[in-house]
Amino acid sequence: MFLFRRRAFLIMNIHGLHSNFCAAHSPLLPVQLPSRINDGFCRESHLWYVLPEEVKSESLLNWYSELLSPSEKDNVLGMRGEELKKRALLARALVRTTISRYTNHRVDPRSLKFKKNNHGKPEVEWQIADDWQPPLLHFNISHTSSLIACGVTVDSPIGIDVEDKQRKLKNHILAFARRYFSSHEVEHLTSISDIEIQRQQFIKLWTLKEAYVKALGKGFSSAPFKTFTIRVRDAAKRGRHLSGDIESEISEISVESLGPMNLTTNWQFSLLELAGSHYAAICMEKRKAVGEKGNAPMKLTVWRTIPFVEDECVTGTDAVLPIGGLNC
Repeated sequence: MFLFRRRAFLIMNIHGLHSNFCAAHSPLLPVQLPSRINDGFCRESHLWYVLPEEVKSESLLNWYSELLSPSEKDNVLGMRGEELKKRALLARALVRTTISRYTNHRVDPRSLKFKKNNHGKPEVEWQIADDWQPPLLHFNISHTSSLIACGVTVDSPIGIDVEDKQRKLKNHILAFARRYFSSHEVEHLTSISDIEIQRQQFIKLWTLKEAYVKALGKGFSSAPFKTFTIRVRDAAKRGRHLSGDIESEISEISVESLGPMNLTTNWQFSLLELAGSHYAAICMEKRKAVGEKGNAPMKLTVWRTIPFVEDECVTGTDAVLPIGGLNC
């Protein structure tokens, strides 16, 4: 049923596959880079996501496998179970195709190389050419069993996390929170009497904390969850934010460092409901707006994709519902 049942599929003739594939599918849609300061005062991040259940074509999965490096293929083949292999393949294919879109066809997804920082966070290792300056692109990926997402920014570190809204916890919520969360966050969860609302709030906090640690790029051992607090202010009528020009009620989100770690707090967040089934959090560095005393708010553009088959901008639709974000 699936390409990873036999390794031979991975060494099939790429030229024949490429010609057959291109006859039936579309090239990657090139996309303009996220702007550092959009319209003079708004910073932008992009989020791409794929739903594994929508990718069912064996030929498409085989083509995705040809985008991967030998080590990536080995990692995918090392996964146990067909569904895990499929999700690992889609995650690597999403990263490669997403980054390639921002090069205006100059860089093929297959030729991309990656490196890791000192704490293991992946980065693009651009191949420098005399006639082309690669973009100052930052990316981060997150996935669940039913959704895979890749966030992109320019000239700013980014961290993202996605969590299934129906995620079940093996431990008692408050017991789990006391182990990993700050006292302020535990107090907030304790004040919620409705068990289902408490569970949803826990997942939202977890998603925001994961995104922050991933944006720092230092790894969880260097930024334990208890060493910082996520604060969410009550929703208020705000201006431009996640979905463009329309005013919406969204909460302000900020981070406060605790203890000896002295983690940086110069970050801004967006929290949203994605595809009706997940919470997604995006964390990126704050930047001052041009000529302004405050911080430039974040603008988020979201695409649902099946690379080489379909791309749909879902910003402003029911697939992207803003919940909160810093907007100074």
